[in-house]
Amino acid sequence: MHSHTVDGTVTWAETDASGRIHNTAVFRWAESAEHALCYRLDPGLAIERIPRRRVEANYHRPLAFRDAYTLTLSVAHLGRTSITYAWTVTSGDELCIEGGHVAVFTDDVGRASPWPETFRAAVSGGPVHHDGISSTNGDQP
Repeated sequence: MHSHTVDGTVTWAETDASGRIHNTAVFRWAESAEHALCYRLDPGLAIERIPRRRVEANYHRPLAFRDAYTLTLSVAHLGRTSITYAWTVTSGDELCIEGGHVAVFTDDVGRASPWPETFRAAVSGGPVHHDGISSTNGDQP
C-alpha cells in the first residue's frame, strides 16, 4: 500500500513545560502526512470531508525540543467509507512513537459515504487520471 514520510524537528511550540513534545503534536504530524498522501493520490479529494473517527498512539521514547524525527504514515486498510492508517515516528534508529488512526469519508451533512472512485483506484494501485494524464502507482511493474 501507499506511504508518505515526513522529516522534521521538534519545535518549541510542540513541547510542554518539560521541553518534551506535547502528546498531541504527533497527531498533527500524522494528519499533515495524511493530507500530503491524499493530495498526491487524488489532488481533487475533498480533505475537509474526512474527519478522524479513532486515533491512538504508543509512546516509547520521548522527543524533546530540537530533536530530529521521521514520521512514516502508511495506508493499512481501505474500506468502503473508511481508511485506516498506521504510522511510526523514529529518531535516528530508535522507535519513539507508533500509532494509527481511522478516518471516514463523509457526504455534505457528515454521514459516511463511499470513497470517490479516483481515490479508491489510486490507493488500490490502479491507473489514476488527473487532468487527462494517466499514471500508476510507482510500485507497479
